[in-house]
Amino acid sequence: MTLYPLTFRPNLKQFVWGGEKIAPWKGIETSEDHIGESWEVSAYPTRESVVALGSLEGKTLPELVRTYKGLLVGEHVYERFGDEFPLLIKFIDALKDLSIQVHPDDALAEKRHGCRGKTEMWYVVDADPGAKIYSGLKEEICPEDYVRLVREDRITEVLACHEAHKGDVFHLPAGRIHAICKGCFITEIQETSDITYRIYDYGRLGLDGKPRQLHTEEAKDAIDYHVYPSYRTEYQEVPNKEVVLVDCPYFTTSLYTLDAPVSKDLSAVDSFLAVMCVEGAGTLLDSEPVIDPETGKRGPTKGHHVMLREGTTVLIPATSLGVNFIPQGSMKLITSYIC
Repeated sequence: MTLYPLTFRPNLKQFVWGGEKIAPWKGIETSEDHIGESWEVSAYPTRESVVALGSLEGKTLPELVRTYKGLLVGEHVYERFGDEFPLLIKFIDALKDLSIQVHPDDALAEKRHGCRGKTEMWYVVDADPGAKIYSGLKEEICPEDYVRLVREDRITEVLACHEAHKGDVFHLPAGRIHAICKGCFITEIQETSDITYRIYDYGRLGLDGKPRQLHTEEAKDAIDYHVYPSYRTEYQEVPNKEVVLVDCPYFTTSLYTLDAPVSKDLSAVDSFLAVMCVEGAGTLLDSEPVIDPETGKRGPTKGHHVMLREGTTVLIPATSLGVNFIPQGSMKLITSYIC
């Protein structure tokens, strides 16, 4: 079967801190409440994305990676990650504060859990007045200080606290203490890993009525104790141009602020491209080569239209030669791929 831009069935996850924004924003009808996350593109076991439309409908993302390999993810991406899809992409709605947490890096996660660590980034889709984000330390502490402050319920005193505003970007390398707080609605791009060390949770009970588990000791040697000059990623929006927000070994993520059609050439990008519509609406049109079955040579290109609206996520395969983003009025997109 021929690859084409893929959309996936809703993949919602409930949390004690989850809100009520995700489903209506995405146009999903559901009786579920406390929806904290929508896993948009996921190959994580038990939370795998399932194709919603087209000839591949019903196939899971891991099935597609095993079948199409570099044609789907890019040859260099497949060589690096094999059958493991490398990114997990989500929308997150925080009605209440999330726990203070940290993620191990790849080396520590492999040693302890046999999996990858978790470097991630956040783009703030929207934020209520007074919403905040914790990211990093504002004063130096040592591992012993950290343990003491957690036990004394004072760990937030040493964390860098930032007012959250629509359009804010935070890059969170593994090891950086962080938390999304109430009133934040964000998109998250991360390594495919669900390893989280929960440091502090305000004495809160889980949905099962029991105290949520803390990982104080596990986090002790996972934390980056350095204090950095800034934790917020600065950038300037440029209409109808690609603006790179984060470029790291795990992903390159960009913002498009559109009121006119824009094309992106993918012929030299040996990777899939994930596209998330975070504001407005429009159309995505990709172009892919037609292969002559007798000669194996590329012929004229053909394309697929995908309608975009807020909350739509599309995975464009590495076989695509390019993509056109056509706004209906105006539209904001977040895109991610692997360099």
